[in-house]
Amino acid sequence: MSLNIRKLDTSTDGFRAALHAVLAFEASEDEAIERSVAQILADVAARGDAAVLDYTNRFDRLTAPSVAALELPHAELEAALEGLEPKRRAALEAAAARVRAYHEKQKIECGSHSWQYTEADGTVLGQKVTPLDRAGIYVPGGKAAYPSSVLMNAIPARVAGVREIIMVVPTPDGVKNELVLAAALLGGVDRVFTIGGAQAVAALAYGTDTIPQVDKICGPGNAYVASAKRRVFGTVGIDMIAGPSEILVLCDGTTDPRWVAMDLFSQAEHDELAQSILLCPDDAFIARVEDAINELLPAMPRRAVIQQSLEGRGALIKVRDMAEACAIANDIAPEHLEISALDPQQWLREIRHAGAIFLGRYTSESLGDYCAGPNHVLPTSRTARFSSPLGVYDFFKRSSVIEVSAEGAQTLGEIAAELAYGEGLQAHAKSAEYRMKQTG
Repeated sequence: MSLNIRKLDTSTDGFRAALHAVLAFEASEDEAIERSVAQILADVAARGDAAVLDYTNRFDRLTAPSVAALELPHAELEAALEGLEPKRRAALEAAAARVRAYHEKQKIECGSHSWQYTEADGTVLGQKVTPLDRAGIYVPGGKAAYPSSVLMNAIPARVAGVREIIMVVPTPDGVKNELVLAAALLGGVDRVFTIGGAQAVAALAYGTDTIPQVDKICGPGNAYVASAKRRVFGTVGIDMIAGPSEILVLCDGTTDPRWVAMDLFSQAEHDELAQSILLCPDDAFIARVEDAINELLPAMPRRAVIQQSLEGRGALIKVRDMAEACAIANDIAPEHLEISALDPQQWLREIRHAGAIFLGRYTSESLGDYCAGPNHVLPTSRTARFSSPLGVYDFFKRSSVIEVSAEGAQTLGEIAAELAYGEGLQAHAKSAEYRMKQTG
């Protein structure tokens, strides 16, 4: 039985409407989830540790006597790393080193240093850049374990100079993932609490007697976690509210079609709502990719998820040429964009909106997920039009610096007073005028 993936052609009438129907995604807000999360947040805000303990013991089927008992000693993280099979440990350490090297370079280049300049009259203006005091990292547990997400969230925070990194991870039935704990050690996490869900987000946002309040919460989670992050934003910062994963492949027809098929699978296997789309100007190549999909799918352990994703939200799209493919890519603004072409740099110049861009046939998206170096926490659902990957810059804040000289107060005071009177704010005007010599 062949997979029934949608095929579109940009030259046909109604293409735009058909494309937007493929892209449409409504993050339905389940009222029961929203009510439950609101109750949990309010309870943790009111009762602190007692509420966190109650929910954790109930939802994760634990019998912990206190929240303090849910904090893992540093020695357990060290033991987790020491206990890894050598090849897997080497891979984790290599990934951590590459992620760290990339973000250290990013720190140098992204305007992470304070600066000042002095005007002719002695007035000093500038900006003071400082890292956050404390960051919270949410790591999913239970059905899946994501050590790569630990590295991608913790390392940029550590490189930025965040003073303390608090990690929360649920451990249903007390089952801990050793790779996740080892990643926490390599990522520079300071404290790890085995709690999860909305109660963990609440504890990080509001603080309890045992768990300190953080300044920003990062990391993926289920619908309860996403709802909780959305609700606590403003009390603390958050990285983003991410939707289903996405990949868009722009191919000129020169790549092995089996490679392209597997790249489409790599996102489709995440989730039935994940999206995988191919744009190509070669009809015959699109047919070969479709053949490869049907050939390779039966051997995939997550074939049912892949099939539902590709049939529900996937597409193989015939374009007029690669220039049109780039224009459509900018409209889609995908989380992951592969340019699988002989001269990918040529087409890179045409791309304005994408979370991460993978150039050339050898650059599979999966390399970016794990070990290339750039961050894999990326904007989804077309938000790449106005937002960026998680990075060192997310763990800095900037303060304006203003030191006005006596001479500068004369010139600036006149300007400020005039504008303040225009706005009807007399105290503002007088505050400036008091420092002017002619009225002092």
